[in-house]
Amino acid sequence: MTSFLYLCFRIKESAMLSYTYRYISLLLTAGFAVAGVAAQPARVYRAEFVTYDKREDARRGVRDNIEKYIDISPALVSMGGGDDAKMIFEQQFDVPASWNDYNAYMHLENVGWAYSVDINGREAAHVEDALTPADLFVSPYLVQGRNVLRVRYTRPSCDELQRGIEPVGRDPFSGSYIFAQRRLGIYDFSISLEPDSLRRFGILKLDVVVDNSFDFEETASIGFDIYSPAGKLLEYSVNDITVAGHGRDTLRFSPYIYHTNENRWTPARPLLYDVMLYVKRDGILREYIPLRVGFGRTEFADGRIVRFDAPLTLKRERYNAAADRRTTETQIKALKAKGVNTLCPDYPQPAWFYDLCDATGMYVIDRASINAPDRHLDRSVGGTPSNDPELADEYLSRVKAMYGRARNHTCVIAFALGGDDSGNGYNMYKAYEWLKSTGDPRSVIYGDADGEWNSDIEL
Repeated sequence: MTSFLYLCFRIKESAMLSYTYRYISLLLTAGFAVAGVAAQPARVYRAEFVTYDKREDARRGVRDNIEKYIDISPALVSMGGGDDAKMIFEQQFDVPASWNDYNAYMHLENVGWAYSVDINGREAAHVEDALTPADLFVSPYLVQGRNVLRVRYTRPSCDELQRGIEPVGRDPFSGSYIFAQRRLGIYDFSISLEPDSLRRFGILKLDVVVDNSFDFEETASIGFDIYSPAGKLLEYSVNDITVAGHGRDTLRFSPYIYHTNENRWTPARPLLYDVMLYVKRDGILREYIPLRVGFGRTEFADGRIVRFDAPLTLKRERYNAAADRRTTETQIKALKAKGVNTLCPDYPQPAWFYDLCDATGMYVIDRASINAPDRHLDRSVGGTPSNDPELADEYLSRVKAMYGRARNHTCVIAFALGGDDSGNGYNMYKAYEWLKSTGDPRSVIYGDADGEWNSDIEL
């Protein structure tokens, strides 16, 4: 309840100072309800990204010129009352007819409480985990013209999964936005730059998931450029992929990249390659997605966390990002100066946190937003929340959200299932199995596995 009261204070304070809530649950952008498109679960689990209209804007990270991108300004319309915490935020927005051929995605961050998202009187999603940013596919809920978005705080149905974790005091909904993509385009991607089998060169492994929301088979052209840490163009390619109507398929790139051993990513020398991913249509390059990747492969091998065939020596520190990027960068550099080389957050952090760790050379053991110490020693069915099968979907949701946001960052060397005293059982077994099913070579760690099989190592 402490975090909720703090949030109420922040909201009232902001209202008195400006009474304009920049940042809220977003709504729309794109492709309003189209005939034949049925409502579906809005929550999606993927890398966090937006598409830029111009290469230069993508390179600089300037979003002001993205035509179909909106920073939302929510307004508090009801404080509610009692333990239900039914605070309601509302925003109205217009969807132009030009968005008919676009898909709309909403990104919600720093919400601060369990919440439901209502668009035009229809519930699009309910999110229990307010600490992890959530991405929603909202096109089926939109209409042409005026739309109404409501975000309503609700009583958490499983608040025992977040015991003892207090959110950082950021402005409510800061970092939230909405953007639109063509209905034939990039849905997700994974990227790494790894040594070849002989450890002589690097291989860029870039898998691009292409989504076709049209009724019939369509062909997309997907390309990339990769640049050395010094800015030299090393490789590029554009390939076509044909995707069935209302289907998805994956286009895989795996070019050799030479001289990578000279540019290994290490904490002492965190060199990064720039990659520009893009969509080409009608001979024109559009929808740019900027990426950065370091050379090397972190994996679980011989019972240890290994990089370049050598085990890592980790000097860890529990750390959650500060309220803003600049302060966080200062704190990370100070920790590094003290000899810390590994940060262990309590829950998934803002995207810029992982960017900072990539750039400064700080390892990260990312952790799902699960901290359930209640009855953690009771391993009977339904005793600890971690052994309650009714909560399995919620556990998996939190693990998937963590993995999707972190997997493409070089700094991330392992994934933690939850807090060290969160009990063990069915839900943690399923979470471990799901992470292993991704094929990711990095370690899966759980401090409360108590010698059972669902933790690769003990730290």
